[in-house]
Amino acid sequence: MARYTGPKTRIARKFGEPIFGLDKNFERKKYPPGQHYGKIRTFKKVSEYGTQLREKQKVKYTYGLLERQFRNLYDKASRMKGRKGENLIMLLESRLDNTVYRLGLAPSRAAARQLVSHCHILVNGHVCNIPSLLLTPGNVLSVRERSKSLEVIKESLGSIRNSRFSWLEWDGGDMSAKFLNRPDRMEIPEIINEQLIVELYSKS
Repeated sequence: MARYTGPKTRIARKFGEPIFGLDKNFERKKYPPGQHYGKIRTFKKVSEYGTQLREKQKVKYTYGLLERQFRNLYDKASRMKGRKGENLIMLLESRLDNTVYRLGLAPSRAAARQLVSHCHILVNGHVCNIPSLLLTPGNVLSVRERSKSLEVIKESLGSIRNSRFSWLEWDGGDMSAKFLNRPDRMEIPEIINEQLIVELYSKS
C-alpha cells in the first residue's frame, strides 16, 4: 500500500477531526465525505473491532506511517517498560520528521518529511535524510546552512502555528534545537485513544 497523497480534507472529514492541522475546508464541511450524505440517512452500529481499527488508521494518517512502519514501532513500544500505548505515542513524537514539524520548520508532517529526505536537516552536525529516525535525549537538530533561506522554512517559522514544546529547546538565531527528552503522554496535544490500538493488536 502506497502512502496516501490525496486530499487531506477528505481524510479529516472521514474521522471528524482536523488531524492534519488547521483546515478551513474541514471547518466548512465537518460531515463525512460522499455525495449522498444528508440525503440518505443510514446509521450503522460500529463494532468494537471497527472502533479500534478506526483509531489505528487515524493515528497512521496523522503521523504519515505505512502499516509495516506502524507495526514495527508498536512492537518496539511493547518491549519497553511502561504502558504500550503511551510508549507508542512517545515514539511517534520522537521521530525526526515529527520533531521538525513540532519545531515549526515545516507547515505539516509531510513537508517536514520532505525537508529531511532532501537533506536540509542536520542531526548532531551530520546530514540525516531518514525521516523515521528516532531521536534520543541530547540529540541536536539544525537547519543546514545553505537551507536556512528556504522560503518554506521562513514562512513556517513566521506562522501562527509555530509553537514550542517542553521537550524541545529552540535556538532561533542559530536555527537549531536540542531534543531534551521523550515527551510524557500528557504533553502531547493529539487527541488519541491509544488503548484502542493496544486492544486491536492484542487480538492478532
